Amino acid sequence: MKTSQLLNYERDRWTAGDSALSDIPSAIDGSLVARTGSGGIDFGAMLNHAREVGGPALRQLTFHERARMLKALGQVIMARKEELYELNYFTGATRKDGWIDIEGGAGTLFSFSSKGRRELPDAHVLLDGQLEGLSKQGTFVGQHIYTPLQGAAVHINAFNFPVWGMLEKLAPTILAGVPAIVKPASATAYLAEAAFRIMIEANILPAGAIQLIVGGVGDLFDHLTGQDIVSFTGSAHTALKLRTHPTVMRESVRFVAEQDSLNASLLGPDAAPGTPEFDLFIKEVATEMTVKAGQKCTAIRRAMAPAQYLDAVERALAERLARTKVGDPRAEDTHMGALVSISQRDDVRARIRELEAAGARIVAGNPDAEPPIEGGAFLPPVLLRADDPWGTDAVHDCEPFGPVSTIMPYRDIADAIALANRGRGSLVLSMFTHSPEAARDFIQGAAAYHGRMLVLNRDNTAESTGHGSPLPVLVHGGPGRAGGSEEMGGVRGVKHYMQRTAIQSTPAMIAAVTEQYIPGGPKHVIDVHPFRLTMSELQIGDTWKTASRTVTIADIEHFAQFTGDTFYAHMDQEAAKASPIFEGRVAHGYLILSFAAGLFVDPDPGPVLANTGLENLRFLTPLYPSDSMRVELTVRAKSIKSEETGQVRWAVEVFNQKDELVATYDLLTENVP
Repeated sequence: MKTSQLLNYERDRWTAGDSALSDIPSAIDGSLVARTGSGGIDFGAMLNHAREVGGPALRQLTFHERARMLKALGQVIMARKEELYELNYFTGATRKDGWIDIEGGAGTLFSFSSKGRRELPDAHVLLDGQLEGLSKQGTFVGQHIYTPLQGAAVHINAFNFPVWGMLEKLAPTILAGVPAIVKPASATAYLAEAAFRIMIEANILPAGAIQLIVGGVGDLFDHLTGQDIVSFTGSAHTALKLRTHPTVMRESVRFVAEQDSLNASLLGPDAAPGTPEFDLFIKEVATEMTVKAGQKCTAIRRAMAPAQYLDAVERALAERLARTKVGDPRAEDTHMGALVSISQRDDVRARIRELEAAGARIVAGNPDAEPPIEGGAFLPPVLLRADDPWGTDAVHDCEPFGPVSTIMPYRDIADAIALANRGRGSLVLSMFTHSPEAARDFIQGAAAYHGRMLVLNRDNTAESTGHGSPLPVLVHGGPGRAGGSEEMGGVRGVKHYMQRTAIQSTPAMIAAVTEQYIPGGPKHVIDVHPFRLTMSELQIGDTWKTASRTVTIADIEHFAQFTGDTFYAHMDQEAAKASPIFEGRVAHGYLILSFAAGLFVDPDPGPVLANTGLENLRFLTPLYPSDSMRVELTVRAKSIKSEETGQVRWAVEVFNQKDELVATYDLLTENVP
């Protein structure tokens, strides 16, 4: 590979650092891969550009428009993935490792794009919770909303996943409508810069939406404001330094940290040698030690087993690790490549010595083994054993960030909980058991200390994503030493880049602000049946009012016999009248829904393709025999799913002859756009 100088992307232009550059060596043999630096950049101007150019451009778009951009970004990454795989090898990672980073990163963009189009409105404001009534007549109401922060997101990423780490932060940030400044770790910045360049060349995002720093951040933090947010992945030491920066503290800058984590895995008390769970535990611990050469924030650092099974665990793990071929990550028969750098390898060796000094002993692997390629940062998997995990803090505090794990015994579930929680907070903990009782007791005792927990066994292993795989739909983060923050988690992650505000006004005002119909908001009665209109022809607040239908005692009895629902409130006048709720026999709730559909459905083929469900159903007033019912069907929100289909959310309100609300719910339909 030809040595290149990496470029910064600031204020929509590529620029080279103008001062001393840093060399980035190959993890394989120490040869020079690239040079990096950011000297001479005006970091305050970068932030202003994000706020004044990128932010307004993104906020002008709806959630759905931004979601479609994420999908397009994922597609261009996938189209040019082979370019990234070639650079991936220089980080010491195998192609399998690179798949997690490169295609996993693109997959995260796809996931957030899908979640955005399915769960967020095609609007600029996100509602939070239900409308709150604040007055008797309903003219004064409250609604919580989310709007994008009007600053910039500063993303400081770790070296181990230069593509995924960048994209998993960008996905919720862009979807929220906030511009980002990306700062990758220098050791693998050449891979992050290549992926960033692919996105810029695709010309998908508006100007100012994303910028890149491939060197130090200079005085960037001095220019932060309360509208900015910092999202950091790295060591607890660096997180503390940045979190306590005077500007961050003075301006109350939001700080999202994902940092050191001594994740654990537990062999359940029922998982004796010879059970499927025992074998799965051995496989998972070995996998987590060797994938990415153990350089994962989610890797298993502490492997706990019942004391009587610990010898068997040691033998099985040692045998499996002995079959791990360490070597050139480009070779097809290599199982594990190199650590990212010589300095990282030396740090891992130092942490191993620290564990040994605290009483742990090496039972597999030689940390001082000669590398298979001269100059490479190779280290074989090293397994330690701590027979007294209660007598030392080191095994619960010292993290060798490489292919290293420590096995230790526990006495019972209560003891396992105490040991797991001594890590003072982790990103993930896994348990291998087929006992629901053991899983219940352990999770209830340990969940407060861990951001994600999974129970693996013979029933789910074939479909499980495993211990170490953060998923875009689930939160990634943890309490205590893990940083105390969350990333991803679907729409939850989007909200980290938005401000929640309580709005108080009339329903009409709040409907105008949110661009969505809310109860009590203005309705526009239309003459054409809405099922005859495409989504583009429908407007928020368009309302179809139906004719009335009288519900008879014969209707109720027929429905009861036809469905088998002969609950006393529908069939026994005296029993119904004796209840504290009803004045006599009442119509079934599902009869009301069925009759409502009969009142508003237009039967002929048209733009409405299917009914896909209903949500938020409430029965408010009983409907008695001889009462009449009518329906008001209102367009609440619209979302485009593809070129062929979209979803309309209808507010359905059922009234009786006194104009009292009998039932309300949201109806979802697939429509022609």
